[in-house]
Amino acid sequence: MATRPLSDETLHLIGALRTALAQRSDVDERTMFGCYCFFVDGKLCMGVKGEELLVRLPPDRHGEFQEMQNTRELSPGGCMQGYFWVEPNGYATRAQWSFWLDEALAYNPQAKASPRKAKGPAAQKTSGTAAVKTRQKKHSI
Repeated sequence: MATRPLSDETLHLIGALRTALAQRSDVDERTMFGCYCFFVDGKLCMGVKGEELLVRLPPDRHGEFQEMQNTRELSPGGCMQGYFWVEPNGYATRAQWSFWLDEALAYNPQAKASPRKAKGPAAQKTSGTAAVKTRQKKHSI
């Protein structure tokens, strides 16, 4: 299936994040679940989907961010504490833009990294072997 081209607004927002993070050497860019993501030090930090900004923030301040205008939880069910979408009106000014960028980068050193999944045939062979060993242990107990 062919992917749709990104809108000018999306490309502009991706470019703005890329510029904001350009002085860092630990930034990686990836696409996940239809979102263009920026990882800092191996951890999801910010992302772009359409005209919305995805920010990863301290889970212990989830309620505080939830009450802010122009934000909504990534997962309204509460299973993704600290992840928020910020609508364009929420990052339109330099002060707002800086706020979200600073908050996400300040939390990043404390954030937990998700383990990267290995890709390719060797990874499938390894995970299959591990699954067999796990099953063998369960049956031998």
